[in-house]
This record gives sequence, C-alpha cells and structure tokens, in this order.
Amino acid sequence: MKVLAADGVSPKGIEILSDAGFEVDVKDKLPAEELLEIIGDYEALIVRSASKVTSAVIDRAKKLKIIGRAGVGVDNIDIPAATAHGIIVINSPGGNTIAATEHTMGMMLAMARHIPIANETTQKGEWNRKKYVGVELRGKTLGIVGLGRIGSGIAKRAASFEMNVIGFDPYVTEERAQKMGVELVSLDDIVKRSDFITVHMPLTAETRNMFNKENIAKMKDGVRLVNCARGGIINEQDLADALKSGKVAGAAIDVYTSEPIPKDHPLLGAPNVVLTPHLGASTVEAQIGVSVDVAQGIKAALSGEPVMTAVNMAPVSSQVMKVIQPYFDLAERLGCMAGALADGPVRTLEAEYTGGITDVSTKLLTTAVVKGMLNPILETDVNYVNAPSLAKERGITVREVKNKETANFANLITVKATTDKKTVELQGALFGSEGRIVSIDGYRVDVDPHKRILICPHTNRPGIIGKVGSIMGEANINISGMQVGRTEQEGTNIMVLIVDNDIPDEIIDKVTAVDGIYGAKLIDFELI
Repeated sequence: MKVLAADGVSPKGIEILSDAGFEVDVKDKLPAEELLEIIGDYEALIVRSASKVTSAVIDRAKKLKIIGRAGVGVDNIDIPAATAHGIIVINSPGGNTIAATEHTMGMMLAMARHIPIANETTQKGEWNRKKYVGVELRGKTLGIVGLGRIGSGIAKRAASFEMNVIGFDPYVTEERAQKMGVELVSLDDIVKRSDFITVHMPLTAETRNMFNKENIAKMKDGVRLVNCARGGIINEQDLADALKSGKVAGAAIDVYTSEPIPKDHPLLGAPNVVLTPHLGASTVEAQIGVSVDVAQGIKAALSGEPVMTAVNMAPVSSQVMKVIQPYFDLAERLGCMAGALADGPVRTLEAEYTGGITDVSTKLLTTAVVKGMLNPILETDVNYVNAPSLAKERGITVREVKNKETANFANLITVKATTDKKTVELQGALFGSEGRIVSIDGYRVDVDPHKRILICPHTNRPGIIGKVGSIMGEANINISGMQVGRTEQEGTNIMVLIVDNDIPDEIIDKVTAVDGIYGAKLIDFELI
C-alpha cells in the first residue's frame, strides 16, 4: 500500500512506515492541483497545516483509508466528507503538547518583559532600560480558557511562577480542576478578573471571535492576551484597536485567521505585540513526536487495527485501550463467524461482555464485532469509522450488554446474531494473549479462529468423523486441526475442522449428505 506525505514530516515517521512495508512518497509543499491529481493512487495521506484536504480531494481519493494530521488541529481537513467516505482521520494530540506549552510560557514572558523589542533595539546600539520596564508574573491572575493537555500544562508551570490560576472549560469537573490547582470559573469571570489570558481551545462556531471588542471592554485595563491555539479565537482587528488604545497592555500571538499573514494584517505594527509565525509545535522533539505518532496510527489503521487518536470516532484513552486491545481480534472474528452462521439477513447483533472487562468502555470492541460481521459480505471496505453507519444502513440493530458476573471465565464476549429464522450465539475468551472461541450455539469448543474452519453438528456415534475425514482426503483438502465438543443436547456433538484449503460447494454438499450430519458451514477467517 502507498502512503503520501504531503507536508514536511520527520524522517523518523517515514522510517516507521517504510520498515512496515509501505511505499512512502514524500512530496513537501505539494500544490493543491497536484494533490488532486495524484491522491487516487494512495491508501494513506499525511499532512501538516499547509495542505488542505477538501471534499474535492476526498472525492478523488478512491483508495484512501486514513488521513493523518501530524499535529493537533484538523481545521484543514474536511472531516464530515472523510467520515462519509469511511476514511479515518487521526491527529497527534500529544506529540507537540510540551512544545506548545513551553512556547506559550515563552510568549507570555517575552510579552511581559518586552524581550523581542528590547533585543532588536539593543542590537541597533540603543540602550533603553527605562523604556522597556516590564511586569512580573508572580502574584498576577492568569485566566486559562481550555484546560486540556496544553492548558493544564500551562497551569502547572504558572503555579511555579506563583501566579493565581483561574480556568474556564465546560468539559472539566471541579475535582479535576482542583487537582490542577485551578479555580474553575465562568468565562465572564475570566474576562473580568484576569491580568493575563491565554486561550487553548479549538476553533469552532462557538469559539470564533470568543474575545472581541465587547468582552475586551469588560477586561481589566492593562490586561495581556496570549493566543498560541487557533487563529480567530481572538478577533484580530479588535485586538489591534485595543492595543493602540492602551486597553490591552500587551499581546503575544502565534496563530492567525490567515497564514502566512498578509502585509496589511491589523497586528503588524501594533504596539506591544509579539508575533511569531505559528511556532507552537516547532521544536525538534515535537516534529519527531507528531510524525512518529501519526506513522504508528497509519500503520495500525492500514493493518485493520483501531487507532486511539481518530478524531471522527469515539476517542479511547490509553488506559482503556490497554485493557481492550487484546480483545479486538477475538471480537472481530466472533462477528465474522456470527455473520457466516446466521441464516438470512441479520436483524439484531448483540455483544455481551462479562467479567472484569465491563469496568471500561467496550464500545470500540462492539464496533469490531460489527466490522467482522460486515467485512466478508460488503464490497465497501469496512473499518472502525464506517462500520456503525453501514450496519444502520442495512437495518441492523446493534446492542451492547454488560454483566459483571461470569461463571467459567475471567472475561467473556458473547455475540448473538438474530435473523428472522433463528439466533446464532457464540462465545469467546482469552487464553493468555490468544483469543479462542469457546462456545458455538451452546456447543462447548476450543477453537483458534485464524484460518478456514468447517463446522459440522452431528450425532454422537462411531464412524461419522471418519467419513468426513475421508471426504476431505479424497478432495485433497488437508485437515490441520480438529475439535469435537459435546453439546447440551443428549447424543449430539459438534465437529470443527481447521482446513488448509478452500472447500468447494460440492464437497460441502457431500459432507452435509452424510447420515448423522446436521449441516456443514465453512467459515473463512482469512477474509478478515
């Protein structure tokens, strides 16, 4: 499979993908027209902030499975269009956290102490100690808008400067804020109480122009503003006017509504402003970090595995992922088997989890079950993004059930697929790190679900297993493993054969015709 790195990406990330066997084309500063022309050849695309992945690009990306943003913001990617096409969009929310946090602190200090202009004039031979008297951070109130990874990092560092930290974030609890050492307040309190304000929110319809002339007027005289998050959260013209009037004593801006900024940008030439060209993630360590994160995500996605940092599906924390990761393969194969054994179109698919695994979110595991069931029967590539919507389109009701108590296994996944005719029930468990199917419609088995298997319920009497073996041998089909389990029904067993070759329909018919065989079903797990 081919990967296109359209913007400058660290060689470390390219190396990860190349070592994994992917063909990687690096095309830095790729023009939009060329991206449109060539995107149809690639299964994965890596961008930074320069390339715009529009709906037009996505429409032409017939092979594309994943878009990786080497950074946090995904404003340059049409996520709804990608989701509609079943394309996973990932970012690197943690790779540049430290870089952005440290840059924010550096900008705050540079603004408070007039460091850039003092350096510039000193370089010219001037000596203006009285002109560039600054203010200390100690004892000042810092208002942080957005208490995510970067905002919380700012709070930690501001505390070491002995600042009084207040914060606004509608998604943070009082308890979490207290652990950060932050007083959780309203946005209006941030505006009225802060000596310094720094924003760390995404740019959305709600946050665009969050700080404009109306609420700047409510701020303290001499307030100082920092924006190293997203251009447009602070209205640039209103900020420039407030700097010129002296209402705002200083500003430090790293991001803009249009980048690069035009020559007539309102902040150019404004007094007491520090401007940097979107350097928040521009450290050697961050460039490597975001590149490696995205490369690992693309490697996982192209291998059919879930990705923690996908922005167009439910996020999964590293703690939860650590618990559920070993179950993904098992969940997907249970779904595959349920779809194969179902008699007719599936109307309801239920995933039940029992045991300790119920302590964490299992939603993504349920998606794996759906993915496994649909993959062999749809021409569309089914992944963790489009599986739920594809199930809905086919009229399949997906349910998730949790039950803490389990009798025989520490953790158990039960999958039920219901059609108009019957319900198929399968159970799977982990043995060490390997998933095993332990029950098929109440038949106790121990099956490794990784190759082709033939399932044959039959009467428990001598000769039946031998007859099936003879049919396989005459057809030159090798049986590499066999499992026979006793059912709850008196006198019946289930035979599960692991075979190395595909079995033609006429051979399946011969097996089914054996006296005492109740049916034969071939399941090819290699289709997953």
